[in-house]
Amino acid sequence: MGYLGLVPTENSTGDRGKRGSITKAGNGRARRILVEAASSYRNPPRVSRDKQPKVEAAPRRAREIAWKAQTRLCGRFRSLDRKGKRRTVIVTAIARELSAYIWAINRELVPLRQA
Repeated sequence: MGYLGLVPTENSTGDRGKRGSITKAGNGRARRILVEAASSYRNPPRVSRDKQPKVEAAPRRAREIAWKAQTRLCGRFRSLDRKGKRRTVIVTAIARELSAYIWAINRELVPLRQA
């Protein structure tokens, strides 16, 4: 997630540490798209009738990972919202976790190249 700038800055001295805002390193467009997508997780997980054919065309393993992401991230959004976190903080946290699910789907579908 560091390559997208979705990790907090850290200022550490000895046994004291302080975390700050996100680093904003990496591709700003990718970060913006992830943040926009993460804001949709305030809605309950579901697949509309219009999207159903596209979902069925995807590989089974990708569908499993995507559904797991959808249910988990919606629950996490609501949990952080109940705790009173700011919406910008919630959306950034969800975007960071969403990037991990995207990475997992990519690892599952694209075989590793032989060195």
